[in-house]
Amino acid sequence: MPLSPKLAHILPVIMLIGSNLFMTIAWYGHLKVKSASLVLIVLASWGIAFFEYWLAVPANRIGHTVYSAAQLKTIQEVVTLTVFTGFSVVYLKEPITLNHLIGFALIAAGAAFIFRG
Repeated sequence: MPLSPKLAHILPVIMLIGSNLFMTIAWYGHLKVKSASLVLIVLASWGIAFFEYWLAVPANRIGHTVYSAAQLKTIQEVVTLTVFTGFSVVYLKEPITLNHLIGFALIAAGAAFIFRG
């Protein structure tokens, strides 16, 4: 059964936010765990990434009914920066500097061109 157009627009974004939470944890969550071996860290990261794929792949499949592939990738990148910024500040306790904010703003400006008419 096809999704309503409104749901087809918003559901992929919600799913990409979820997938990015998993992927950010898989890629950066281990940075505070210094005692585990690299092999264990990689295996744990793969396990977390498995769940990320269960959100990202359907999000792109559903999203491609209303967005182009370039738009989906752009949404993914903006979501990634947003999720990572929060994760970096809250979990890693690393500050976001003015240079970070300017760089992210430039990326957001580039993203705006992808969605422009």
